[in-house]
Amino acid sequence: MESIASNLARVREQISSLTLKAGRAASDVRLVAVSKTKPARLIREASDVGQIEFGESYVQEFLEKCEDPLLQGLPLQWHFIGHLQSNKIRSIVGKVALVHGIDRFSAAEELSRRSVQHNLHTDFLLEVNTSGELTKYGISPDTLLSEAEEIFRLPNISLRGLMTIASPDTDLARKEFRELRNLLEALKKNAPDPTLLTELSMGMSQDFESAIEEGATILRIGTAIFGWR
Repeated sequence: MESIASNLARVREQISSLTLKAGRAASDVRLVAVSKTKPARLIREASDVGQIEFGESYVQEFLEKCEDPLLQGLPLQWHFIGHLQSNKIRSIVGKVALVHGIDRFSAAEELSRRSVQHNLHTDFLLEVNTSGELTKYGISPDTLLSEAEEIFRLPNISLRGLMTIASPDTDLARKEFRELRNLLEALKKNAPDPTLLTELSMGMSQDFESAIEEGATILRIGTAIFGWR
């Protein structure tokens, strides 16, 4: 069985090669290692070979990992990438570098309220349902601009970009990645500070090549690093 270190080295080399092929700098793309359902010892292994950013999807599991003795004192940056119920937001504010899955105004409002309450500032992404699948969360592309207009007014939070989970079909996925990029450009035209809108969180183990080609700035890769769940 291959080690976490060798898996990470391979993924990093693939990202470097793909960004070069796409005419982009490797530094333009950040790797978030999706560690949900994986034990702290594997996160520690990844951290030992330089991986800093990790993605979690379940609040209770994430909170347990934050307190795990194996991970104390490490320079980790946590991303919350799963669907986030409004009543769970209070548990993660102040503990994550970036919240990916805000998919409705009420969740953004609660994120703002909790950030104000704790005198913190929280960066987040809006999740967009580019595939139109009923089983997926996310704001409709048709309503994104109008919903974002309201969200921009909320205090103590900053919208930094967009996130999507693409269709399993690779051709459809590429179109959805392109649509997300176009939506971000449209969003910049209405934003109070368009320079903040820099992030496109899209692309996972099976489709990150096309995501890079279509402008991804954050890749969420789990299986290629940690193996199947």
